[in-house]
Amino acid sequence: MPSHEINQHRSKTRPSTSTSATRPNQPVQPRIPLRRLLRVASVASGIQFGWALQLSLLTPYVQQLGIPHKWASIIWLCGPVSGLFVQPLVGHLSDRCASRFGRRRPFILVGATSIVVAVVIIGYAADIGWLIGDDVSQSYRPFAIGVFVFGFWILDVANNVTQGPCRALLADLTRNDARRTRVANAYFSLFMAVGNILGYATGSYSGWYKIFTFTITPACSISCANLKSAFFLDIIFIAVTTYLSIVSANEVPLSSSGAAHAGEGAGESGGAEEAFMWELFGTFKYFSMPIWIVLSVTALTWIGWFPFTLFDTDWMGREIYGGDPNGGLVYDSGVRMGALGLLLNSVVLGITSLLMERLCRKRGAGFVWGLSNIFMTICFMSMLVLTYVAKSIGYVEKGLPPPTAIVIAAVAIFTILGFPLAITYSVPYALISTHIEPLGLGQGLSMGVLNLAIVVPQIIVSLGSGPWDQLFGGGNSPAFAVAAVAALFSGLLALLAIPRTGTHKPRSRV
Repeated sequence: MPSHEINQHRSKTRPSTSTSATRPNQPVQPRIPLRRLLRVASVASGIQFGWALQLSLLTPYVQQLGIPHKWASIIWLCGPVSGLFVQPLVGHLSDRCASRFGRRRPFILVGATSIVVAVVIIGYAADIGWLIGDDVSQSYRPFAIGVFVFGFWILDVANNVTQGPCRALLADLTRNDARRTRVANAYFSLFMAVGNILGYATGSYSGWYKIFTFTITPACSISCANLKSAFFLDIIFIAVTTYLSIVSANEVPLSSSGAAHAGEGAGESGGAEEAFMWELFGTFKYFSMPIWIVLSVTALTWIGWFPFTLFDTDWMGREIYGGDPNGGLVYDSGVRMGALGLLLNSVVLGITSLLMERLCRKRGAGFVWGLSNIFMTICFMSMLVLTYVAKSIGYVEKGLPPPTAIVIAAVAIFTILGFPLAITYSVPYALISTHIEPLGLGQGLSMGVLNLAIVVPQIIVSLGSGPWDQLFGGGNSPAFAVAAVAALFSGLLALLAIPRTGTHKPRSRV
């Protein structure tokens, strides 16, 4: 890109300064030790603890409230829709935040507090619906569904408020150091694995209602009480990890002059929100081909991941155990076994995160990412094969439990998927941070740009997977078939188009 174009773009999207060495809206961060980066990244485990409960339990739970399977994916639409607008906007605002507590930490704290409020609403959705007028003897509870959806929206908005600034904070602390950027993102991925392990372990245990006996009510059965109890544990965990992270960050706040310039720049476009929209979409024309490739691979990767995210435990309960969401303990047993598989998945995710830096340095980020997505394809195809084998045996029609070999194979697939999931949680963020850094657009904005490549595919999957599955006779197989094809194309694109050097050292600023 010609230097005059970059400078012209900066004049529209960044406040001008009298010093070229240090921008007032990009405070200089001292080089911090890796152990402090580790503590800062720990907030990911608190956030992911709640995500793990959400991913493993809420799709089955919403069907138990009476929503048909074909519409369950629509409920999840709120996550990507809120992420489409909230995370880029929060990233933009955090780039300009002049709080004395720093740019990212206020958003992390507000987001974590909102998560706590949301999980309380979700946990008590059945009780609130009953108080409003739901008939607990019926399988369809409209008021509980309304309360659940309201809490679910708050939860997804809060998650998006928190995650973008967390990633951007790590990028701020490792600026101009590609290796430390990879290490920081690997730490973040590691703590996501820790949160997943604890969350899925919590979701797979069926006896929480015996500990939190007050959670059982006329409107809240054992499975509901277990969900409610798990969310209480989530509140404690996210409070501890958020405190550890924001205390360890020690951000350098923007100077008052930087804040003033930032305000002036926003005012010219009629406010921060309007400036944000112009800035976000206006940056696209300055992207180099490597940036577009990273975004394309990310989009295809998430078309592969999101069907699994939506229906993993539901697939275990339906296709493997042959249960019905409204049919009692068989389906619940499958869901808990799915949560156990996701727990093992997270163990592999954590181990892979520890090896991430070495893998990318030795083989190249593009090769590692592409290979992991090929693994995704094989795993999703294996799930389709396993579904066919389970139907061929016919143990469901005979009223028999699933054969041990079938269950072990299903759990093994969940476990192996931890390897590509660790790559997805780390490599794209390191790549986009490294490639966008020379443009001087701000790490909050760069995380927002990458988020667009994640949430748009999720919207497509949320809108299409339920009706698509219903069109082919119900079940989860059609969505997994689409996931396998998308993962294959994303893997090939990463292998062929991303340089083997992967996260190379960024160019000097213009």
